[in-house]
Amino acid sequence: MNWIFLIIAGLFEIGFMACLGKAKGAEGTAYWWWIAGFLWCLATSMALLFKATQTLPIGTAYAVWTGIGAAGTVIIGILFFKEPAEFKRLFFLFTLIGSIVGLKWVSG
Repeated sequence: MNWIFLIIAGLFEIGFMACLGKAKGAEGTAYWWWIAGFLWCLATSMALLFKATQTLPIGTAYAVWTGIGAAGTVIIGILFFKEPAEFKRLFFLFTLIGSIVGLKWVSG
């Protein structure tokens, strides 16, 4: 069950980074809504990460959490923020995803 909490925490990390990216270009009320979304996603992500680390090794949990967030943020950047999707970026994105899967696999 704690692996599920960890994966959801990683998804909320992607959410808080996406909100931060949208807040960067927003003004007025929209800016504050994006900041509120950022804070909500941040708090939820941290709470779920804390819950997951109660039974999972902290080093593995943190690496998987940041890996999900990093990979997801790159994908969101490519899809929604017009960041480049060149071969080198995609190659290292896939090696990162492979490393996350590997950590899950060796951690039981």
